[in-house]
Amino acid sequence: MRIRLVGLVTSALILSCSTLHAQQPALQPAQDSKVFRPDQSVLASPAPQGAIVLLDAKSHQFLSMSGEGIDWKRQDDGLVATKSENRVNHIVSQWHFQDADIHVEFTVSELAEGNSGIYIHGNYELQIFNSFGKKEITDHDQGALYGFSKPLVNASKEPGQWQVYDIRYRAPRRDDKGKITEPGEVTAWLNGQLVQDRTRFEEPKSVYHPFRYGTTDYLKKIGKQQLATSVGPVFLQDHGSPTRFRNVWILPLDDKAILYKN
Repeated sequence: MRIRLVGLVTSALILSCSTLHAQQPALQPAQDSKVFRPDQSVLASPAPQGAIVLLDAKSHQFLSMSGEGIDWKRQDDGLVATKSENRVNHIVSQWHFQDADIHVEFTVSELAEGNSGIYIHGNYELQIFNSFGKKEITDHDQGALYGFSKPLVNASKEPGQWQVYDIRYRAPRRDDKGKITEPGEVTAWLNGQLVQDRTRFEEPKSVYHPFRYGTTDYLKKIGKQQLATSVGPVFLQDHGSPTRFRNVWILPLDDKAILYKN
């Protein structure tokens, strides 16, 4: 009888654990790096629950490259990139993150080829460029992970029209010496079309990213922290063109996001 009772209890525990496991909620899209298909049919699209809004019609959470106030002009419900002599007047988010979904709405200008970009962690650029109508596209065109991977399709709209990027970013993992142990990965949708599909990358290639070109003491501190933690900001790029931005937010995919204090 005792042996039988133990057997019954054991069976009940196994069944209970199996039932509990089966009842666990499925991962939501924001948690599952393999499921990412944002709805880009309506702009401006509202930020989802849990998102950190970096730019809306009333406020922003960006600083200059030196960690001070920005001089980009407010226009309607967003900001317009203000060019500098050396094209290094980027703005940097005060919120830093490791892995996140990133949403950016923008318009390109015909001036300076509409050149701008989204520097994720200051190292990896999703290109903004006037690529509308181009038949042959490269890793310098809009939709590219600049210097790494050309877009799968040319999804660019005409200059002056609102466009949208939705990006799922997984940061490279590094050891205690700052060496990459696992590549990073990015999936990006542009104007309703998939332009990067789990593209992998390691060390940055561009000599013009903010930690190498026109850098500041403020950015050097951020860069050092980033090597140690894989946590960093997102930059909106000045490349001489009056690119307009609005409705910028991030949705962290982990618990690593912080409001950076200098």
